[in-house]
Amino acid sequence: MPKAVIVGTGLYAPGAPIDNSTLKKLTGIEFDAERHEAKLGIAARHIARLSGIAESTADFAEKAARNALESARIDPKEVGLFIVATDTPEYISPATAIVVQGRLQGGETDAKSFDLGASCASFVEALDVAARHLITDTSLRYAVVVGVYNMPAYIRDGDVFGWSIFADGAGAVVLERQETSDSGYIDGAFVTDGTQWNYIGVYAGGTKLPVTRERLDSGEYGLQLLQKLPGDRNVKLWPPLALRLLKKAKLPQSAVSHYLFTQINKSVIEQVMDLLGEPLEKTTMVMDRYGYTGSGCIPMALHEAVRSGRIKKGDLVMLVASGAGLAVGASLLRF
Repeated sequence: MPKAVIVGTGLYAPGAPIDNSTLKKLTGIEFDAERHEAKLGIAARHIARLSGIAESTADFAEKAARNALESARIDPKEVGLFIVATDTPEYISPATAIVVQGRLQGGETDAKSFDLGASCASFVEALDVAARHLITDTSLRYAVVVGVYNMPAYIRDGDVFGWSIFADGAGAVVLERQETSDSGYIDGAFVTDGTQWNYIGVYAGGTKLPVTRERLDSGEYGLQLLQKLPGDRNVKLWPPLALRLLKKAKLPQSAVSHYLFTQINKSVIEQVMDLLGEPLEKTTMVMDRYGYTGSGCIPMALHEAVRSGRIKKGDLVMLVASGAGLAVGASLLRF
C-alpha cells in the first residue's frame, strides 16, 4: 500500500522576536509577565503588525512552503496539491491556498488548491486530508500542507488577552507518495462539538455578521472572547483522544517516540504528559519563542523538533491539536 511520507518541513515567522516587556510598550497593555511565562510558557513572539512589516497570511504561508520545498529539494511545479490550514485567511474568498499556488507555481497548473478551516485544529485535519489524497490518487506525487496564523491582525487595541497570547507564524510540510516505505502517515482521530461555537472566534465579517459602521463603532469585530474557555478542557480531551487513535491504529503507547500538542499552554502540556505517563523529553514546546500561533504551531513545533534532532527518521510521532468551535484532532505518523 502506498504511503504519504513527510520529506520536508519549513517554518516562517515575521520580523524579530518581541519579548513580553517590549510587547507591553508597543501595545500599552499590562500583564504579569513572570506568571505568564511560568504558566503558559510564552516569553516572546513574532508579530508583523507590531514590527511594521507589511506581510499577512499568504506571505507567511508562501515563505514557510518555500522553506519546506527547499528542505525536500522539490520543484514547486511538481506539487499537485496545496492545502492551507487556517482560520485567519488572506481573504474570505478566494482561498489562501489558491493565492499560494499562484505564487509558487507562477500560473495555471493541474494542481488542486483549497483551504481547510477547523480553527486551531486545522493543520492536523489538513494533514489527514492530504495524506488520504496522496494514498488514493495515483496521479499525485507531492502535496504541500501549510498551517498558518495571523490572528494579531484581528486583535483590537487594549485587548490584554489577545496581545499577550497570539502571534504570527507558519509551518509547512511536503508530503510525497511513496509506493514502498517504512515511514508515512498512519491514521487520525477527531472530536467535534459545534454547540461550543460561541466561546472565542472572529465572528464579524461573514454572512451572519457583515462588517458595518455600527458594528465597528460598538466594538463587535475582530477577535472576540464571548465566554471564558474551560481551563481543563484540553487536559480532559487530549489523553483519551491520543489513546483512542493508538487503539484505532493497533499500536501500543510504548511505540510513540514523540508527542506534539497545541502550543498555547505549557502547564497543560505538562499535565497531559503526566496523565499519559510520559516524560517531558518526549515532547517539544516552542511557545517560549513563537507565542501561540494557532494553526501554525503544530508544524512549527514539528520543524523545530526535526531540526534539533528530537524527531528522527523512523520515529512514531503523535500530533494533537485543539481549536475553537470545538474541533480537536490527532494524527499518527512514522517520520
